[in-house]
Amino acid sequence: MSKRIYIGSVAVGGDAKVSVQSMTNTKTADYIATAEQINALAGAGCDIVRCAVPDMESAVAFAEIKKRVSIPVVADIHFDYRLALAAMEHGADKVRINPGNIGSEEGVRAVAEEAKRRGIPIRIGVNSGSVEKSILAKYGSPTPEALVESAEEHIGLLLKYGFEDIVISLKASDVPTTISAYRQMSQKYDYPLHLGVTEAGTYLGGTVKSAVGIGALLCDGIGDTFRVSLTDDPIKEIYVAREILKSLDLTDKGARLVSCPTCGRTKIDLIPLAKRVEEYLLTVDKPITVAVMGCAVNGPGEAREADIGIAGGNGEGLIFKKGEIVRKVDEKDLFEQLIREIENM
Repeated sequence: MSKRIYIGSVAVGGDAKVSVQSMTNTKTADYIATAEQINALAGAGCDIVRCAVPDMESAVAFAEIKKRVSIPVVADIHFDYRLALAAMEHGADKVRINPGNIGSEEGVRAVAEEAKRRGIPIRIGVNSGSVEKSILAKYGSPTPEALVESAEEHIGLLLKYGFEDIVISLKASDVPTTISAYRQMSQKYDYPLHLGVTEAGTYLGGTVKSAVGIGALLCDGIGDTFRVSLTDDPIKEIYVAREILKSLDLTDKGARLVSCPTCGRTKIDLIPLAKRVEEYLLTVDKPITVAVMGCAVNGPGEAREADIGIAGGNGEGLIFKKGEIVRKVDEKDLFEQLIREIENM
């Protein structure tokens, strides 16, 4: 089991629940727009959010952002250790750095000492695209072993200055590399692990890669927090992350949808109905399972474990609860009747 740390008020590691992260895509210096996006992410189920800090104006903006949001905010730092110091001074709950690229060793020391003084954890973020040249020369490519060795060097730099509240990420765009790197790291250290597949892609491809990579690790009991990285609206990252957690029974938040793939027996227009129900359930926090089934074969029988569901017929459908039929409803009224039943539960 990994050790527990705190990012603001959110526990990460140990026996804490796996937390969901995302990253803003606003200009951080625009603290009003950034805070608005953070609050939208929090409303969708985000536990921790990260903001890019490319300049001093962005670092200083943390003071205003923190006044307007309720979840922990992480500063994402590259190249200039002074930005990390400023972000911490202005309220960052964690900093994400690559100790090898933020300047001199004195810079690393300054960040470690300031973070320790303020009780702020540091995430060592190793990506396959930023592995040191000497390590790449040794392994020939960003292999899992190269990612782990890079992280170990960075851990050593922080430990040298007495800093131990460390979170590790080892992200590659290649799923097998990502899985192997995290498995190796989990066997060597007990630092909390931040999971993710970097540069995963757009909504479809990125969702698949993230679900496979992150899901495989979570099934192994590896990982304490994660981000689904998508080239899309960050809100969608949260929706996908929540579905990953629900599919693995790692959360009691949100409704689960069960729906059949349709076949020649289906006599109602099921696909748009299922999509409409899915969209509605994104706003439901009740820990219930909802079934949308196409016919009697896949209706109350196969979906009998669902808390509530509908099964299509010929221009009509059945509403059922725990496999027991409640009533018959015209097809045109199925969605509204289902929603009414859910809201009354």
